[in-house]
Amino acid sequence: MKQTPKVIITSATTGAMHMPCMSPYLPVTVEQVVEDSVKAAEAGASIVHLHARDPVTGMPSTDPKIYERYATAIKARSDVIINLTTGQPAFGTPDEVLNQRLAGPLALSPEITSFNMGPMNPAPWALYERYKDKIIHPWEEIFFTASKGTTMQNPYTFMERLAKELGDERGVKFEFECFDIGHLYTLKFIAERGWIRPPFFIQSVFGFLGGLQSQARHLVHFRETADLLFGEDYIWSVLAAGKDQIRMTAMTGAMGGNVRVGMEDSLWYGKGQPAQSSAQQVGRIRRILTELDLEIATPAEARAILGTKGADKVNF
Repeated sequence: MKQTPKVIITSATTGAMHMPCMSPYLPVTVEQVVEDSVKAAEAGASIVHLHARDPVTGMPSTDPKIYERYATAIKARSDVIINLTTGQPAFGTPDEVLNQRLAGPLALSPEITSFNMGPMNPAPWALYERYKDKIIHPWEEIFFTASKGTTMQNPYTFMERLAKELGDERGVKFEFECFDIGHLYTLKFIAERGWIRPPFFIQSVFGFLGGLQSQARHLVHFRETADLLFGEDYIWSVLAAGKDQIRMTAMTGAMGGNVRVGMEDSLWYGKGQPAQSSAQQVGRIRRILTELDLEIATPAEARAILGTKGADKVNF
C-alpha cells in the first residue's frame, strides 16, 4: 500500500440505496445535496461522491442534467473534488442500464468516478420489507421491490468501456469499489490486460449484503490481499455501511488508510443517533483521526496524492 502523507476523507452525500422515508435528514433536492456537500467539504472532506436524485420525487436518476446542476453549484462554492458514480441503479435491458449509468460521467468528465469491480446482490428490497409502513412516494415501492429480481451488473465489456471512454479519453481517475476479496483479483486481471494503470485508488466496501461484512478480521485480510497483489501500487480507502461506519473507518485510519463516510453509506451518527447530515459524519471521523495524530488532506493535497486531472479540466 502506498502510504499517503495525510488522510483523504470522502463524503458520500446522496443515499441512492436509501429511501427518503428512512430518514427525514436525507438530502433529496438539488439544493439539499449541494448544501450538504459544501458543508461536508468545510467539515474536512476533500472528495464528495454523488448519486443523482430526481429533484421532485427523490427517485435515483441517471439524468446528466441533474448531475450538472449538482456539480456546477458545488464547484461554484467549493474546491472539493467531485466524484460521480457509475453505479447508479437503473432499469431496462442490460445495455440500456449500462448506458444510463455512464451518461452523467461521460457528459461531465469529472476528476473521479466510481468503478465497481463485479456483480453484486446488495438486496435493497430487504430495506423495503423493514420500512414499508413508512413509504411516502409511489416510486419507493416500485424501485426497491424490483431489486429482488435484479443483480447489479458490472460485466467486463462495461469495465473495458468505462476504462477507455472515461480513463483513456477523458483522463478520469477511478475509485475502484471492491465489495469482496474476489474483486481485488478482478482489478488485478484488468490491470494486467492494460485497461487501467497504477496507482489504483481502492475503496474497500464493507457491510453490504453480498459482500464482506464489517469485521476487523476482514479489514486486515483485505489489506493483506491488496498488498500481495499490488504492493505499493495502490492507495487504500474504506467505507462501511450502517452502524459500523465510524468503527471501521477509525480502524482504517489507524492502519494508514483513507476513509469514506456519509449518508449514502450510513444514516447514523452514533449509537441510536440518526445523522442529520453527511457533514456531521465527516466532522466526527475527522475529530477521531485528529486525536490519533493524523493529518487531514485538503482538496489540493488530495489531488496531488491521487493524481487527478484538476478541476479546470472537467465539463462543468
